[in-house]
Amino acid sequence: MPSNKNMIKPYKRLLTIQDISCVGQCSLTVALPILSACGHETAVLPSAVLSAHTAFNHFSFRDLTEDMPIIEQYWNQEQIKFDAFYIGYLGNRNQIQYVKSIMKSTANANCLKIIDPAMADNGKLYTGFDQSYVESMKKLCEEADYLLPNLTELCLLTDTNYREEYDESYIDKMLSKLKMFCSGTIILTGVNFIHGYTGVIIYDGKTKSYYKHKQLPQNCHGTGDVFASTFTGVLLKNNDVYDAVKIACDYTLECMIHTIQDNSHWYGTKFEITLPNLISRLSK
Repeated sequence: MPSNKNMIKPYKRLLTIQDISCVGQCSLTVALPILSACGHETAVLPSAVLSAHTAFNHFSFRDLTEDMPIIEQYWNQEQIKFDAFYIGYLGNRNQIQYVKSIMKSTANANCLKIIDPAMADNGKLYTGFDQSYVESMKKLCEEADYLLPNLTELCLLTDTNYREEYDESYIDKMLSKLKMFCSGTIILTGVNFIHGYTGVIIYDGKTKSYYKHKQLPQNCHGTGDVFASTFTGVLLKNNDVYDAVKIACDYTLECMIHTIQDNSHWYGTKFEITLPNLISRLSK
């Protein structure tokens, strides 16, 4: 029998479904390098292609909804399967239905589903989304093993009025509401209980943990994608939820520190500079 030292660690294949913003360091251009750096075979299914993300003044947008069932058909013919799904930005309700079908037809046994219900921030839905999209997203969230909403998305999923100032009981009530239809673990980002700090809540329906760090004076575009991609990559590697949250938070913060020093780099996060540090941490 070979020793544990010489055994090959599992090499997982995951599929991430979200848009490609060709310029701007977000969505798939963030997810693919981070997940690959974590040591996973990463397949992609673009939901749309943009010349640059929507914070730019001018951008092109090509919807890829019609390609999704065609790609699923060919994957099924080739009997392609995945060990995990990481779902990000989806452009419309039809895409949500196609994603549910793809996850059903291409999942290996014990496949993990990590879903970021990317549809809103700062108290508002993203452009092009309405309440009907929220209702469809609720159905997708039912299938999540790990659900990664921000505070605005949590409010929308639980039909709760958004507040900029809140206490712990406000959050707890929404977490309980969400658990009524989402059986998976909730990873709630951007929670500020203590002045000068921000953090992430982990809630599985029984226990709740909170990991916090100092809040920087300004935000960066794409940090949600950096966090979600890192969380997914680390979780699949060591299967420890709190450790995945901690590493993802620390890495996102490090990326932001390198970015905010450069006023010309307003459009994204310089995550590439710190990838060697992430790889080094995961290799220990």
